[in-house]
Amino acid sequence: MTLEPEQLGQSKSDLAETLRALRKRAGLTGDRLARRCAMSQSKISKIETARVTPSLTDVERILAALHAPSELVAEVTALARIANTEWQDKRSSWRRGLEKRQTELASLEAASIDLRYFLPAMVTSLLATPEYIRASLHHSPGDTSKTVAKKIERQTTLYDVSKTFTFLLTEQAVRWAIVPPSAMAIQIDRLASLSRLPNIRIGILPNGGQIPRGPLNTFTVYDSRLATVETFTGRIVFRDPRDVLQHLDIFTMYEQQALFEDEARAFLADCAQHALHDL
Repeated sequence: MTLEPEQLGQSKSDLAETLRALRKRAGLTGDRLARRCAMSQSKISKIETARVTPSLTDVERILAALHAPSELVAEVTALARIANTEWQDKRSSWRRGLEKRQTELASLEAASIDLRYFLPAMVTSLLATPEYIRASLHHSPGDTSKTVAKKIERQTTLYDVSKTFTFLLTEQAVRWAIVPPSAMAIQIDRLASLSRLPNIRIGILPNGGQIPRGPLNTFTVYDSRLATVETFTGRIVFRDPRDVLQHLDIFTMYEQQALFEDEARAFLADCAQHALHDL
């Protein structure tokens, strides 16, 4: 089953209808199925009415309890994987107002304890100076002043010591100049300063190292429950534990290759000096 963006909304109701139809075909009540799956009857009901999106593990337990044939298991689990994936179109974000997206991100950050950011192309707004943030929104339509303010407001979460932040930046992300050289030097100095906070780790992946996997996308992992991947036209949200775990594994692989603490700050100081030399 191919994952297409337009399927991602419909798949949740399709999955609910499919599981409900399979239960009825098996001649089971929701209560009997719940007992077979070691789930509550309430959860089965919410799954079948699309009020709750089941994980792949939940779906596999239900299909096993229904003695579903292997070919049907493959089809329904593929549907479940799509149902646990969300496509968020950038144009839709523009129509709603970019500042609303910042409110959603702030809620995600508030609900998370361990946050990991892989940044192969640019500095994330959590780490950015106001000038860098404004420049990063240059291509966005309309008045972005409220969005800039929201992005800066979100940075207060960095000082919540109950949370742990790990940022991995490639050398390109550090050096990618969307502001003039003097402003880039200030931006790079900000990275070095933030790396001294007790709950923040900033790792740098310099060019020239031998790393077995290329940096395809910017992605963020919130605890071990959700991963988001950025594209030019939008973002994909993964809630399936297997997808989240795969992103965690990739993050760990890059993390093992990165420079941290004094080594990272020395590298950043060199980048800042190079930026100033471009004046």
